[in-house]
Amino acid sequence: MEFNTKNKKRSLFALISLVFLFLLSFNGASIFSVKIPSLGSHSPGKPVRDSRNLISVSSSSSSSHAVKGEAPSTISIPHLKLQTHSVEKPVASAGDSKNFVSVPYFRYTVQHPQKQMAPAKEETQNINPNTHLPLLRKSHSLSVESEDSPIRNKKLLKTLATLGSSRGRRGDDFPARVKEHFSKKNDSVSCKVRFFMTWISPLKSFTERAFHSIESIFKTHPNGCLLIVSNSLDSIKGRQILKPFSDNGFRVTAVSPDFSYLFKNTMAESWFSRLIQGHVHPGDIPLGQNISNLLRLCLLYKYGGVYIDTDVIVLKSFAKLKNSIGAQTIDPNSKNWSRLNNAVMVFDKMHPLLYKFIEEFALTFNGNKWGHNGPYMVSRVVSRLQGRPGFNFTVLPPMAFYPVNWDKVRILFRGAKNESDSRYLKGKLEQIRNQSYTVHLWNKQSRVFHIEDGSILRKILSVQCIFCGSSSNEYIANTIG
Repeated sequence: MEFNTKNKKRSLFALISLVFLFLLSFNGASIFSVKIPSLGSHSPGKPVRDSRNLISVSSSSSSSHAVKGEAPSTISIPHLKLQTHSVEKPVASAGDSKNFVSVPYFRYTVQHPQKQMAPAKEETQNINPNTHLPLLRKSHSLSVESEDSPIRNKKLLKTLATLGSSRGRRGDDFPARVKEHFSKKNDSVSCKVRFFMTWISPLKSFTERAFHSIESIFKTHPNGCLLIVSNSLDSIKGRQILKPFSDNGFRVTAVSPDFSYLFKNTMAESWFSRLIQGHVHPGDIPLGQNISNLLRLCLLYKYGGVYIDTDVIVLKSFAKLKNSIGAQTIDPNSKNWSRLNNAVMVFDKMHPLLYKFIEEFALTFNGNKWGHNGPYMVSRVVSRLQGRPGFNFTVLPPMAFYPVNWDKVRILFRGAKNESDSRYLKGKLEQIRNQSYTVHLWNKQSRVFHIEDGSILRKILSVQCIFCGSSSNEYIANTIG
């Protein structure tokens, strides 16, 4: 009897096992699959830029630092209404470079090595033990999909490999095209200030904000020249986007990058070669972002000038700035900078600090850490080199380039809620106008924000425009199609 009971139990167990295996055969995927959410599209930070794009100040430039102008004249063009200003006498302002340089702890030169300061801790408590710098937090709106980014990076690698030769899309030599753009002798507009921008993204990503950024460059530097290093903008549709500027006498062109030429004789050359050969892992961060971080450094090292991101609005002339980089944050107690940013940079050709930036990028590249090869990288290098002989540069306070940090950028876009709020926004606008060369819009954090009526940004754009009163967004949409 006991034996029969055991057999029944075994039979029942075998039956249950068969049923369980049967269920697994049909539903195994749903039982054992786990949905792993991709990282959010928010990420603290800087910009990078992103993003990020370039201006360059010639050493012979002697134009006034302040915005100059007289009564505007208007020129009609299709879809856009042009407002131009002729040069008059300089206007003094609290934003002059001499006012920033007078702050002792921001000045690092060979002549004043005793004033060197170590970067202070930031608000975050996570510290990198190798550099004693605060770790950058991930931006809350930078999308880094674990599946999409590697695929996107692989496609970009193939494109980059085709751009390694000295021949651009039109078959022209890159350095020859750059030289031609900056040294047109029959051009009625002299190239007093050189500007560079980079655009690594597809043409469809070119937004109204990037268009406004270009407008602000020529609004403050009507005799300047802008070179956009971009494969997508160096096209028929790309030139169509820039046509309103060139049709009205502004010196702007887009040229596909020649990485072999730009990276030559720097550590970027070997790094890029290893990347193309598959010996450097691009990581999960969008590769275009890191290529932009390196490209801007090499452009400045090769030609000298000012780099500026496409989400930066220029408020004043850069003519009097020299070998400068901006602090994004400062320690409220020590008043020392706690983080720098690379969205705006001004440097002479072959400046030794730029060489060190490129070297650090190549030696410590990490494609999985947001900001590691950009803002965090320049902060690491400057923290080691400040005050050393042979390096002469200035760190400007946050109000110079980044008057509103990424985590407070919403105040630029919103209108006043009440009378008290109105007074606050008015005071902030005046502070920016008086003390800042640029305002950074932090696209990764603010791309979803609408520019409200009466907001700080609405008022800034109404002044820093070339095609005032027209819809550049509609024009771009119609042009790209």
